[in-house]
Amino acid sequence: MLKEKNTWYASWFDTPYYHILYKDRDHEEAQLFIDNLNQYLNIAEDAKVLDLACGRGRHSIYLNKLGHNVIGADLSANSINYAKQYENENLKFVVHDMREPFVEKFDTILNLFTSFGYFPNEKDNLVTLKAIQESLNEYGLAVLDFMNVEKVIKNLVPTEVKTVEGIDFHITRKYEDGFIIKNIKFEDNGESFDFTERVRALTLDDFEKMMDEAGIFLLDTFGNYKLQKFHKEESDRLIMIFK
Repeated sequence: MLKEKNTWYASWFDTPYYHILYKDRDHEEAQLFIDNLNQYLNIAEDAKVLDLACGRGRHSIYLNKLGHNVIGADLSANSINYAKQYENENLKFVVHDMREPFVEKFDTILNLFTSFGYFPNEKDNLVTLKAIQESLNEYGLAVLDFMNVEKVIKNLVPTEVKTVEGIDFHITRKYEDGFIIKNIKFEDNGESFDFTERVRALTLDDFEKMMDEAGIFLLDTFGNYKLQKFHKEESDRLIMIFK
């Protein structure tokens, strides 16, 4: 496994503070998105689904409730250990690096809520796309849900303070060297913390070039969780369906 403890995503996602900061993400919106994908992709009830970069597994759990056989995979051992309490016969969680294909093949692979583009080496993004494709079965489809970087860059909030569970998270954002960078500083129990998220600012053109190089077929694009048409100036998301 290619696990790297010295990278921002390996360390930050493995802390409880990541989950505290983002605890208020819209669960209803997430379930609506999955419902829409489930219907659009016409996923069979007993289909084998991979939730890639699953975090603590809330989307995997919901997919399993819809009747699917689900594997939730994430690099964070702490997140996977937390998620394992929800395992059943048709829901399993594994520590896994998304750059490595699975031996098992899936009907559907979901990479949701901007869980892509973290690697400092740009080639690893292409490697990841190839690994996703290699993990699909002959008729399988993959979904990659990314931010619409053109809109994000245009509307970046440079600084804010977000208070969650009594912790003041001091957040700064900038676009630099092809990355959208978010710095997060806070104190808790007398200790100071400083984390930085770095996500490569990949556009639809960037994804199309990588997919062409990998021999991946981009079938459709959407611009929000209602699966409406993608507009690069206005859409909140860049959602790609491929095989």
